[in-house]
Amino acid sequence: MANNEELFKNLIAHAKEYGFIFPSSEIYDGLAGVYDYGQNGVELKNNIRQYWWKAMVQHHENIVGIDAAIFMHPTVWKASGHVDAFNDPLIDNKDSKKRYRADVLVEDHIAKIEAKIAKEVEKAAKRFGDAFNEEQFRTTNPRVLEYTSQIDDIKQKFYGALERNDLEAIRQLIIDLGIVCPVSGTRNWTEVRQFNLMFSTAMGSVSEEASTVYLRPETAQGIFVNYLNVQKTGRMKIPFGIAQTGKAFRNEIVARQFIFRMREFEQMEMQYFVRPGTEMEWFNYWKQERMKWHLSLGIPAEKYRWHDHEKLAHYANAASDIEFEFPFGFKELEGIHSRTDFDLSNHQKYSGKKIQYFDPELNDSYTPYVVETSIGLDRMFLAVLSYAYHEEKLEDGSERVVLRIPPVLAPYKAAVLPLVAKDGLPEKAREVMDTLKFEFMCQYEEKDSIGRRYRRQDAIGTPYAITIDHQTLEDNTVTIRERDTMQQDRVNIEQLPKIIRKRLQDNK
Repeated sequence: MANNEELFKNLIAHAKEYGFIFPSSEIYDGLAGVYDYGQNGVELKNNIRQYWWKAMVQHHENIVGIDAAIFMHPTVWKASGHVDAFNDPLIDNKDSKKRYRADVLVEDHIAKIEAKIAKEVEKAAKRFGDAFNEEQFRTTNPRVLEYTSQIDDIKQKFYGALERNDLEAIRQLIIDLGIVCPVSGTRNWTEVRQFNLMFSTAMGSVSEEASTVYLRPETAQGIFVNYLNVQKTGRMKIPFGIAQTGKAFRNEIVARQFIFRMREFEQMEMQYFVRPGTEMEWFNYWKQERMKWHLSLGIPAEKYRWHDHEKLAHYANAASDIEFEFPFGFKELEGIHSRTDFDLSNHQKYSGKKIQYFDPELNDSYTPYVVETSIGLDRMFLAVLSYAYHEEKLEDGSERVVLRIPPVLAPYKAAVLPLVAKDGLPEKAREVMDTLKFEFMCQYEEKDSIGRRYRRQDAIGTPYAITIDHQTLEDNTVTIRERDTMQQDRVNIEQLPKIIRKRLQDNK
């Protein structure tokens, strides 16, 4: 694990050094849990967002997008359950004065037991070689069965206590499991308290007349309250979807793991409205579709896994997460939820407006059920970055750091590099830049040796480097260097757009 921790530290430093992510307000010593995207980070972020939007909206005739406001009528959050139920159970350690989420402490403890099971499986696999049957071993080995039983027991107690909102039982479980504070190493815990995660602010010019409004903790409600507007103006027939990307805000007490858990973050969500009774069919459909999208980026399948929810949210009748293997372990990247008619029915109740769909096939009106796909854009950014980051030793003994970002997402598609900054090469390179920049994000660079410039482009993940040399002036050819293999091909300048286009297509 130390190796992964070291790698994660290096990744965070790399993200800052190469203009991907900066701590917010850094000249004032930063603001915990808030980050700014730099010049390369904003390009990568935009590309991920666009890749999602294309797959979700452009490729589906029955899915449209909206961009709802961050501020909403306060009753929206009453209807959605956020005012009463959007809480985290928090516990403090009296010695370190540090505050933790109780569920994270318990889940980290479970993860340690799961790691012990993985170790047992690994040892047995080495011992038995090709004859090893992992499924049989997991269901028959006494030690593994004992660990599995421990996990089941913890989950039953913990989720049961959460369901009943029995905060004392949660505290007792933390004590019984011998969970210690990671900082002080002691078990001197306070009672568990519920803490609402919504940021509130006052709207209105005179404070006495101001009403309390909230910064939205999710983007989904903006879709639900616009359901009727979109359905009518777009003449949408069920099933249909509404997609949205945008900022959401949660007052996370424990913002941690870089941009994985932040107080201000961006979501990419799609709510799919379906006929009641068909929701499980669509739930399974969207599970497959979303996993296909992730795998289309060329990130290997073993970096992803499914996690079915033990404890369902108050609005759901089915929920699965796509988890990604970050440097700090498998964590949630995207959620696919069957939300039933909870949201629309509640908005109908609280607003007094009829929110229904007339189905001409059934000759009947009903409140649609909803299947949601919800992914964190910042988490996807971190997944792409952590998968892409490689520290390599080359054959000649030198080292390089390369970001193997899927080319379709890379901040810059090509770097245009004159071999030297004289002899008419910069002027020729500018011509090449002008032919490419209207179709592809390109970067022009002439400072430093060509080797150093290659390294810099590798470090920001540019898939193709185009070098203009003295031969270019004679025959109009350039070398195009491939980031991952470092292979160079000599090609005609006129062919460049076509070659880059094809390589980007082939790399999808």
